[in-house]
Amino acid sequence: MLHKMRLCKEPYEMIKNRTKTIEIRLNDEKRQALSVGDIIEFTEINNADSKLLVTVTALYKYPDFFELYKHFDKISLGYTENEIADANDMYSYYSKENIKKFGALAIEVKLISKAVE
Repeated sequence: MLHKMRLCKEPYEMIKNRTKTIEIRLNDEKRQALSVGDIIEFTEINNADSKLLVTVTALYKYPDFFELYKHFDKISLGYTENEIADANDMYSYYSKENIKKFGALAIEVKLISKAVE
């Protein structure tokens, strides 16, 4: 199954360069439809023509992002060596209510191709 998701430039580039291997999302209804082996087409938010195709290699569900962050290194999550990986960062994307309702999802991905550049 093909899923479409959008990414900011920095995480998009990190997946493209194969450094970010875990995409972090709220485990909402849309993400609950994901299965291992599915394809995700990532579009860079500010460049609709820039797309990447990845395959879902694993899915990890957690009650919140604090628990998720304990299980992965910061590089695979999309942080640089100089950054501090902090689960509080996710509050800029998701409300506490939605995190409590849906939980967190770590989507392990493998780059298939740079669909369009």
